[in-house]
Amino acid sequence: MEYEVYYWDKPGKENTEATIDAALKRAKESGIKHFVVASCFGHTTKLLCSKGKDIDIVSVAHQAGFRDPGKCELPKETEEELTKKGVKVYTGTHFFGGLGRAVRMKFGGIEVDELAANTLRIFGQGTKVAIEIAIMALDAGLIPYDQEIISIGGTGQGADTAIVCLPKHGKDFFSFEVREIICKPRTKK
Repeated sequence: MEYEVYYWDKPGKENTEATIDAALKRAKESGIKHFVVASCFGHTTKLLCSKGKDIDIVSVAHQAGFRDPGKCELPKETEEELTKKGVKVYTGTHFFGGLGRAVRMKFGGIEVDELAANTLRIFGQGTKVAIEIAIMALDAGLIPYDQEIISIGGTGQGADTAIVCLPKHGKDFFSFEVREIICKPRTKK
């Protein structure tokens, strides 16, 4: 097999449109129909919706309380707009940021879930996010089991990374397969 891989000069939201385009191109080449996309405010998901045809989209937002206690970052109106377009919107506890994060914030140190997250960040924040949201979507029953999907993550806002993966449930984390890198930043800054 031979596919194009794209590397952006630096991470960030300025790569969002090119990342979406590269992911859709790869989906068309392979027949992949399921996408999981990180989108805290809905902008990246809206762009994917406007460009993608005949695809199934799961949009994963930050959990409630991520920035401000009791508050969701994804506006309710945006969630309703996406749902009307057939997007499944998921807001839940981050796979790499549940109890371990609470222990670190209360007592210091690092827990195993955050160690795994920081190890994945070696490949870039977007790669860690793409893996995490794919697990979250599968654990929520929003994507089919044992099928390749395209997962799109980013660094900060927007998207800069896309992978083809075979997600596994969180309990089977070490069976997760990143099958292809579609695009990612060359640097972390």
